[in-house]
Amino acid sequence: MRIDLFLKQSRLIKRRTVAKGAATKDLIIVNDKIVKPSYQVKVNDLITLNLGSKQIIVKVTSLIPKKDELMYDLISESFIGQKN
Repeated sequence: MRIDLFLKQSRLIKRRTVAKGAATKDLIIVNDKIVKPSYQVKVNDLITLNLGSKQIIVKVTSLIPKKDELMYDLISESFIGQKN
């Protein structure tokens, strides 16, 4: 499954065009590599999303969308530039 389609189906990003744009702008990193919209996602991939001032890291657990089940495990969610 393509990364842009996975992000849309998993509801990490609401629209596929937005997911495709994020990948085109090098805002999506999979396993420490910048990927393009056509990257084929695999189970156990670590996806880092840099969206605005927010960084989200998830681990892919499924490529098949199921009702009431997430397709990923949330590893971390943080705001870039946040002071502790």
